Amino acid sequence: MVARVATVAFSGIDVLDVDCQVQVGPGLPAFALVGLPDKAVAESRERVRGALLALGLALPSKRIVVNLAPADLFKEGSHFDLPIALGLLAALGVVPQDALAGVVALGELALDGAIAAVAGVLPAAVHAASRRRGLICPAAQGGEAAWAAGIAVVAPPHLLALINHIKGSQVLSPPLPKLAADGQRYPDLADIKGQETAKRALEIAAAGGHNLLMVGPPGSGKSMLAQRLPGLLPPLEPEEALEVSMIHSVAGMLENGALLRRRPFRDPHHSASVAALVGGGLRAKPGEISLAHLGVLFLDELPEFPRPALEALRQPLESGRTLVARANSHVSYPARVQLVAAMNPCRCGYLDDPGRACGRAPRCADDYQSRISGPVFDRIDLHVEVPAVTASDLALPPPAERSAEVASRIAAARAEQRRRYTAGVGGDGRVVRSNAEAEGERLERAAAPDAAGRALLSQAVERLKLSARGYHRVLKVARTLADLDGAAGVGRVHIAEALSYRRLTPGR
Repeated sequence: MVARVATVAFSGIDVLDVDCQVQVGPGLPAFALVGLPDKAVAESRERVRGALLALGLALPSKRIVVNLAPADLFKEGSHFDLPIALGLLAALGVVPQDALAGVVALGELALDGAIAAVAGVLPAAVHAASRRRGLICPAAQGGEAAWAAGIAVVAPPHLLALINHIKGSQVLSPPLPKLAADGQRYPDLADIKGQETAKRALEIAAAGGHNLLMVGPPGSGKSMLAQRLPGLLPPLEPEEALEVSMIHSVAGMLENGALLRRRPFRDPHHSASVAALVGGGLRAKPGEISLAHLGVLFLDELPEFPRPALEALRQPLESGRTLVARANSHVSYPARVQLVAAMNPCRCGYLDDPGRACGRAPRCADDYQSRISGPVFDRIDLHVEVPAVTASDLALPPPAERSAEVASRIAAARAEQRRRYTAGVGGDGRVVRSNAEAEGERLERAAAPDAAGRALLSQAVERLKLSARGYHRVLKVARTLADLDGAAGVGRVHIAEALSYRRLTPGR
């Protein structure tokens, strides 16, 4: 007899069907596991054996073969424990085979039979719903799986509870969708004295989803400004929350099986490798740029990052996706992020202070800034200098405007952008959520300046030697400025302010 249980494998956030086939037949006692398993899957034999032994079920002295089909697809992860155990139970007659038809199972087994959490439950639930199947998953992730519409979810805490539920001697209640608590408090903009230009640039960046680079000496408040950005961003829309949570689920970082509500804010250390930033490693996990999808990727001390790591960001920043290429697979992850970076003008940080600058100035600044290539600078919409704060600024009372007031203007601007691009400006079919994502016909029609603004922009393109990318990014920033002003069209004043933030090399 061959028992079958449906399960899944993952390629990025894409879900692939796997048929777990279990055969118990005559022959020398053995427990063979085939189907191109990795080490974690191969070790399932001992976890399954221990879990069944904890229930008082010993494996028979027969030949047991478990095949994970298709056999040419590499299987990795501990979530195959539960379907293998269920297949064995069905093959041994402990549970009826027809009770497992039409369901997808995944979960890791402890030696006492408890079902532990695994990565990828949310995308597996969405995939099961598309196949009109039910889902069996760990109890800790039932709230995560319940977000898939029109799907029957069984989330047992223990293998014994699942067996009793299948046989009808115990009823497991369906889990309820869980949402992450939104009680996090972010630092307030009112804590920052002075730096009005940088605050303005931060508001523009948040309103349009633009990339931002802050350049200034140590202690001028660059990191403080970046830390206040999450409190200015609007919460995730329902479809955005599902999209972001699927990436975190595959990475095994979705806490307590609850969907995210706030936009991600990732701030990796400058020692991060290429794989850490864009994804990779042995199992091609998502990198920081994918974990920050629809949120903020903050890179402090930008020139200190390895040059290959920064260059690897160029394609994802442009396309909104990152491709992890390996000899045996190609895995793609969404990576539509807002890049916020901070850096000193030179290694010592005091380029503009003759009394504190090093003896190699300004040569040291050229060497330091040259660590960042021109194409990376060209992908940053807003370049702003953050000068040192004076003693008179520190003696001032706290600013009257707090983050809540700024966030309300940003939310109104984002709502206008969503309305504009949802209305169907352009026909490429691509989802556009903010001005920073607009391209082609959508951008040309939404951000077309008036005659005076067009003339100013044409002059600036010639004098500043802007690239085609720089030209369009000026239009995107100008459209955001118009949205913040509540203006229907882009005027000369918006073009002028957008150009003031456009610099190919900082500190010059």
